[in-house]
Amino acid sequence: MLWSLLKILVFVAIVALLAFGASLLTETAGGIQITVADTEYTLSALQSVIALVVLVAAVWVFFKLVALLVATLRFLNGDETALSRYWDKGRQQKGYQALSDGLMALASGEGRLAMAKAARAEKYLAKPELTDLLTAQAAELAGDTQKAAEAYKRLVGNQTTRFVGVRGIMKQKLSEGDTDTARQLAEKALALRPKHEEVQDTLLTLQARSKDWVGARKTLTTKLKTGTMPRDVFKRRDAVLALSASKSILDDGMTVDQQEQAIEANRLSPDLVPAAAMAARAYSQRGKNRNAIRILKKAWEAQPHPDLAQAFAELEPDETPQQRVKRFVQLSRLAPTHSETRLLMAELHIVAEEFPEARRALGDLVEQAPDMRALTLMAAIEKGEGASDAIVQGWLTRALTAPRGPQWLCNNCNHIHAEWAPVCENCSSFDTLSWKRPETAEVLGATSAQVLPLLTPDAAGAAASAEPMADMELLDTAEQPTDPDQAEKKDDDVFEMKDAK
Repeated sequence: MLWSLLKILVFVAIVALLAFGASLLTETAGGIQITVADTEYTLSALQSVIALVVLVAAVWVFFKLVALLVATLRFLNGDETALSRYWDKGRQQKGYQALSDGLMALASGEGRLAMAKAARAEKYLAKPELTDLLTAQAAELAGDTQKAAEAYKRLVGNQTTRFVGVRGIMKQKLSEGDTDTARQLAEKALALRPKHEEVQDTLLTLQARSKDWVGARKTLTTKLKTGTMPRDVFKRRDAVLALSASKSILDDGMTVDQQEQAIEANRLSPDLVPAAAMAARAYSQRGKNRNAIRILKKAWEAQPHPDLAQAFAELEPDETPQQRVKRFVQLSRLAPTHSETRLLMAELHIVAEEFPEARRALGDLVEQAPDMRALTLMAAIEKGEGASDAIVQGWLTRALTAPRGPQWLCNNCNHIHAEWAPVCENCSSFDTLSWKRPETAEVLGATSAQVLPLLTPDAAGAAASAEPMADMELLDTAEQPTDPDQAEKKDDDVFEMKDAK
């Protein structure tokens, strides 16, 4: 109602201004004299203005007629759409202007205005592939998911815009948490555009999250063939997928298929620690310890890790502590200065009750990299060499607040994992776990209790609970350090497994 009244008032104002201007021109003296064929024509001021307006209108009509004539000639020459384009030219101009305004509104974050401009463009243009896309994106920006879904479905029905529609619905399903439907849509989108990198990455992530390792390896191969992934990265991630396809990296009763997949994973990426450990177990089950040793040595040379030491210990489960120390020398020579090598050899010497050798193996780690594992081992060495309870308690107290050492850390979100996994349990990113020191420890790291169960014979059952028991005893010792009798009893409990050997 107000809008109608405003339009009426504007119209009346314009008419009043025109009437006022005409009266002024009528009262104005002078005019224009035009001589044509010795005939003079004198026009007053008002007549001159009217003549100018008529002349402009005549020129406009002339050019319109010329354009119509050109369109007619094109139609007669076989251009069947020439006349329709001529008559629709004004509508197209309005439609494209509305489309342009809608895109500007979309870029400015004005979803409702963009939807209104899209509706206006749809009214004037017969190009649903443009207007539907603008409508869908504007509706998403405005939070109208239903309208956006309807627009994407219309895009799916058009052969030229099918990929855009499928991708749009896929992203909607992802935002809704419907990963199964999103994965199916991603597969269809990849079939339409095999070279689309975003769809490749989305599908690979969804397949890895749903543990569709076979499908994920196909997608990975597509990325290699289309040039969206370097070959070295492809080999690494293909190894991760091959390892994941074996279902469990700690399965002692692996099937033949799991053994083959583990061996293949190690072949694709020899420095992948879980693959090397699992491949070594696979070869061990086949009675091929020499192949297992070769794999573990190569992986240890690339990155020493407690899982590799555990797999190496499993090759000879019945050997004595002294025999185990001698056998592990071949590993220690591959990376003698690495902290993991020094910690491992210190643990082995402690179990063999060779405490001076353990101290030499540990070296200056307690000063250069004092983590919980190194400090606990130093306490065990002092205990074995007969140091006073105060000295042992001092090392144990330092171990309580020390960092827990390297752990499996997600490079994407810095989430700490208790064990390696192909997909981060926090951010669901694929192949982002690295063995390194976190800034803040959140879970128990690789301490001696993870390695010792297989470093000495008949210790596998007893050491399963060694680490949590040790942590409890450490806490008790720190709380009551003033009672020598109780402190000695608690120290004996902490190291009862080591001293029993």
